[in-house]
Amino acid sequence: MAGGTAAEGGAEKEDQRMQSQTGSRTALVEDLMGRFPDVPREAVIKEDLLRGGMAFDESALSGSSGTGGGEVKPKSYFIFSFDHRTLPELGAAALNRPPEEIVLTGGPYELRRTVVSVRVNPDSPYRVGAGDDGTLGLYLDGVRIADVGLPPMPDYYRHTLANGKSVMEVAPTIQWGYLIYLTVFRVCQYFGAKEECQYCDINHNWRQHKAAGRPYTGVKPVEEVLEALALIDEHDTARASKAYTLTGGAITSQVGGKDEADFYGQYAKAIEERFPGRWIGKVVAQALPREDVQRFHDYGVRIYHPNFEVWDKRLFELYCPGKERYVGRDEWHRRILDSTEVFGPENVIPNFVAGVEMAAPHGFTTVDEAISSTEEGLRYFMSHGVVPRFTTWCPEPTTPLGKANPDGAPLEYHIRLLQTYRGTLEEFGLSSPPGYGPAGPGNAVFSVSSFMDSLTG
Repeated sequence: MAGGTAAEGGAEKEDQRMQSQTGSRTALVEDLMGRFPDVPREAVIKEDLLRGGMAFDESALSGSSGTGGGEVKPKSYFIFSFDHRTLPELGAAALNRPPEEIVLTGGPYELRRTVVSVRVNPDSPYRVGAGDDGTLGLYLDGVRIADVGLPPMPDYYRHTLANGKSVMEVAPTIQWGYLIYLTVFRVCQYFGAKEECQYCDINHNWRQHKAAGRPYTGVKPVEEVLEALALIDEHDTARASKAYTLTGGAITSQVGGKDEADFYGQYAKAIEERFPGRWIGKVVAQALPREDVQRFHDYGVRIYHPNFEVWDKRLFELYCPGKERYVGRDEWHRRILDSTEVFGPENVIPNFVAGVEMAAPHGFTTVDEAISSTEEGLRYFMSHGVVPRFTTWCPEPTTPLGKANPDGAPLEYHIRLLQTYRGTLEEFGLSSPPGYGPAGPGNAVFSVSSFMDSLTG
């Protein structure tokens, strides 16, 4: 049973002990690389960056405010902030955006190409900056550990819609251009302390962008989405974009007179009619009744993500109060399995937020307990042919769990999760889920966790 505080946990104490003894995050990272040699070194570095963020010298910022100028693709804030500070606290990084992602290669660990989503933390021991020769590198504890590549500004970002909106505002791309991320509803109807997921800052992210005067459309008109996709289709001559994700906040009533299935489904229908077969269509939505799920499929969606968030029953109730109130954990899981009869088990890919299992005040206090719980969930779904995926928890400072756990979960949890995930996948004879690009270290482009980097390519 989950309980206690994460600060009491053995692994977090070990993280703190090692760093206090050596004064070095490097020692912790290298210790875990040595203890878990079957986990790619690239994944150890990537997970540490995702859970704790990275700092940027001004020379490493994108040089863009998000208007399509400059040579580097800027961070789009495509759904959540994924930062360890609020916009007013980011300084230069708030005005001169950091890149959407970075790619790591080489260095003393001989890293293969590794794509990492940018999560800004000015206090991180990881820093991206230029060396004496002017080339960008990733520095840990002051030592250069990798060369850094920045994503080039895509041609389609240099074009605007007829109303002047940027393609980045309407249809940003992530995962090094593989995925078009369509957050068509920028807020969530699970609202307030008694309903919002305790780790999620979607509503705050919308508020902070509006307060900063940035363009941040609450509900994106279908026509604008189609216009932005037409620009991508025209100017993405390399055909790097392979999939789109339709998503946004949960809809508990209606938006524009439509329930959740019809609201998100209308976009899929329009996209598939205008661009038949051009991209793999995915939707991230609540676990809906089967008849609603069927409508998603009928509209043209091919992959369904009814995210289960966290496996433990008590933690789901405490950390996802709105989902527990409106649907309930057991019903949520039943709906996930029911949806396989519509999409096929391989195309139902629920996400969980890796790390909140160990979040104070109610989370597990040891890595062993947390991994055991997560593995139970993996086995439950994989035994039915469903392969979950996960994002690495970023403790955003405006969320209750982010405030209480600014350092996130222990790095050891994330490394052991990668090991457990791969082992469970192999045990059930399953492979990496569709719609995420290539797998394997040096090949993966999925940027918000290392699960694809850790699988066989």
